[in-house]
Amino acid sequence: MPQVIPQKGLADTSQRLLYRRDLDQNVGAVALVFHHLLQAADLSFDTAQTLQIGSLNFLIHADCAASRFLGVQGFHKNQYTRYPYSQDTRRRHSDMLGQTSMLLRVDAAMLGLVLMPAFAAAAPPPVIPVGLDAYRMWERWPYQRIGERAYMRSTYDRTGGNHAADASHFLYQLRDDFNVTLDVAGPGVLYFARYNHWHGSPWHYQVDGKDHIVQETSTADPLHPKPNSVFIPENLFPKPLAWTWSTTKGADLMWVPLMFSDSFRMAYSRTFYGTGYYIYHQFVPGAKLSSPIRGWDASAPPANDVLNLVDRAGSDIAPPAGRAGVKEESGELRLKKEEWRQVWQARGARMVRALEFSVPIEQARAFSRVRLRVTWDGRSEPSVDTPIALFYGAGTLYNRDKREYLVKSFPSVIRYDAGRVYLQCYFPMPFFRSAKIELNGGGAEFTGIRWKVRYAPFKGAANQVGYFHATYRDHPRPEPGHDLVLLDTTKTEGGGDWSGSFIGTSFIFTHDAVLNTLEGDPRFFFDDSQTPQGQGTGTEEWGGGGDYWGGLNMTLPFAGHPVGARKASEALEPEDKIHSAYRFLLADLMPFGRNALIRLEHGGTDESKEHYETVTYWYGLPAASLIKTDELQIADESSEKAHNYVSPEASAGYEITSRYEWGVDALDGHEIYPAQTDHGRTTRTTSEFTLKIDPRNVGVMLRRKLDYAFPNQRAEVFVADARAKTPGWRPAGTWYLAGSNTCVFSNPPKGDELGATQHVVETSNRRFRDDEFLLPLRLTQGRSAIRVRVKFTPVERPLFPGGPIPPLAWSEIRYTAYSYVMPAFRLPK
Repeated sequence: MPQVIPQKGLADTSQRLLYRRDLDQNVGAVALVFHHLLQAADLSFDTAQTLQIGSLNFLIHADCAASRFLGVQGFHKNQYTRYPYSQDTRRRHSDMLGQTSMLLRVDAAMLGLVLMPAFAAAAPPPVIPVGLDAYRMWERWPYQRIGERAYMRSTYDRTGGNHAADASHFLYQLRDDFNVTLDVAGPGVLYFARYNHWHGSPWHYQVDGKDHIVQETSTADPLHPKPNSVFIPENLFPKPLAWTWSTTKGADLMWVPLMFSDSFRMAYSRTFYGTGYYIYHQFVPGAKLSSPIRGWDASAPPANDVLNLVDRAGSDIAPPAGRAGVKEESGELRLKKEEWRQVWQARGARMVRALEFSVPIEQARAFSRVRLRVTWDGRSEPSVDTPIALFYGAGTLYNRDKREYLVKSFPSVIRYDAGRVYLQCYFPMPFFRSAKIELNGGGAEFTGIRWKVRYAPFKGAANQVGYFHATYRDHPRPEPGHDLVLLDTTKTEGGGDWSGSFIGTSFIFTHDAVLNTLEGDPRFFFDDSQTPQGQGTGTEEWGGGGDYWGGLNMTLPFAGHPVGARKASEALEPEDKIHSAYRFLLADLMPFGRNALIRLEHGGTDESKEHYETVTYWYGLPAASLIKTDELQIADESSEKAHNYVSPEASAGYEITSRYEWGVDALDGHEIYPAQTDHGRTTRTTSEFTLKIDPRNVGVMLRRKLDYAFPNQRAEVFVADARAKTPGWRPAGTWYLAGSNTCVFSNPPKGDELGATQHVVETSNRRFRDDEFLLPLRLTQGRSAIRVRVKFTPVERPLFPGGPIPPLAWSEIRYTAYSYVMPAFRLPK
């Protein structure tokens, strides 16, 4: 079957098919026949995309086609020629046809040959929802985000410990009332910010160089906080996208997307207990976005349709049965002890839109430990295999104060009425051939289990989405000094490469109401990075709270602490000592292209002995969308020669013995993470080098290992075609990494909310860091190698006002090239 590319600008696509270098990247499946006609039923499309098909007409020499596509020996690689159509004819042939009557005709006057499909390579990257569209297009949760990177930065203790509960570590200070915690160059979107109460406010949101003051009701008089507080300006940060400590039991949370086209900087005016973490995304320039990246309009509140959508959390947000082919099946069953019972099975291509169970209230607590298992497309291992209560967002279904909702989140709900408890999930879950849902009762028997499954037709390309996963891990005895591993995709379902998105966690952090486990930081690593792209400040902060939620319960659309007595002494029974939290990621999800490692520190320095249980939610395909294509090792003579590395004024190679930011160096006298040795150079002018990339790429990411002892490293990046004798340099953007392994600490004495800013310098022994830069698509597409030039542009700024200017340089230890491609995924036979 021919591969059809349903995208706007098909005229450009059809023209590119005619050039030899682009055949590798754009044509994964092409049928070349004599006037072969296709009907709509023959084609498979993502129904969420506009269906736009053009008529492609061109002439290809048979010997060239066979050798290029089939690798047939004996054919000559003759240059093929463009068909001599007039400009007007070509324009008419690129006209888009209707959505219902679709036709593709490929004329091959010199070739009577049908080429077999290479399905996975041909489907184009899906559109990436950005800004408020990330909420509006929530049904695209499963879709691959190829060319999108997510980062979670925070005020964490740079030494790997838990100094000041990870508060008040600043990248630098411009003024005593401008203490910087986040500094980003290039376009992107800030999707989330979290603060402890009002501490640090007024906050500076500096978007594209323009400063905006954001605060909350208690900012004016922090010694006398205001009940029922709100963000100010309230119209720009309204509920349900912004919540303060009076609802969350300890944190100010902001989910309003803020776009920036050039730069974003966040700073705190006050530093007392100035803690926080922030999630922002950046994109390959030229990637298919749902809307352009423009600077934040500080006069425009979030759109009502988005507020209304998120405000529906706790209700049925999935499309109803009877609309657009949506169907619902239901039933009732009994469950015997230790019995695996099939609940629902389906064949064909579908997307599950709602999965609901309910049981009589008197069976609720026992039902908490029933095992839910879901297997997609007959895979050898289930993608969901977890205790059912934790899957739906709570560690137990014990409802101590008879609330209507334990969990009232956007994708997951646990609701009670007079006689039953209802567990409802609205994560979209696509499959292509089959699905099987099962339950196991463990050591109990159940009667009257009711279930519902709502599903819709799915016609998307199999390599454009990911299977839904909920990966359960039991951690009865955490290893001292080492983070809990919640997910390691290199060891999941057979391991290997996986591409998709990390979309949240649900976790029990104690079975005995011991809350000091909450000092543990989340750390997330994606796609071989040795530096976490996500580094938080604590476990309850990740779950949307602060100060351990004061032991109180709360539930919000994307974060919550649904169960657990305030103190062990107040627990009514053993299950009341179970504390759990959830954190769901929608707009702020975290894509990965080859692997994901999700870790959580247990206690402030990985010293807790509490029993954890964790579920990690993610979408993934067992195929890579990010391929490592080359690596340059600086100060290695053979590698530098092979990559034509030139840096006339670079330093001599030098040896560095240091660490990455992984956790504590030692615990109880035992070394946890030994130092490592590497070699690199620095430059204050330019460096040039050549890197191989995949000509099929739909974007390229460069990763640099560097010596983070040099602060605020900034360079202008230029790219040229590596084949050119004289490089035609074209600008690719600014590569900037704020801060260094030296930070400035300012946390006035306890209780001194309005205390003067301090200038305490702290330097960690972690000098190794990995940093990333996304190259524009126009500079990489169709090329097998690129020439890269980095020009150091120093940032002459002291760590704090009046401080010395530290030594400045661009550090190079290793450059790695990764090419974005469509996952080479095929359905199992």
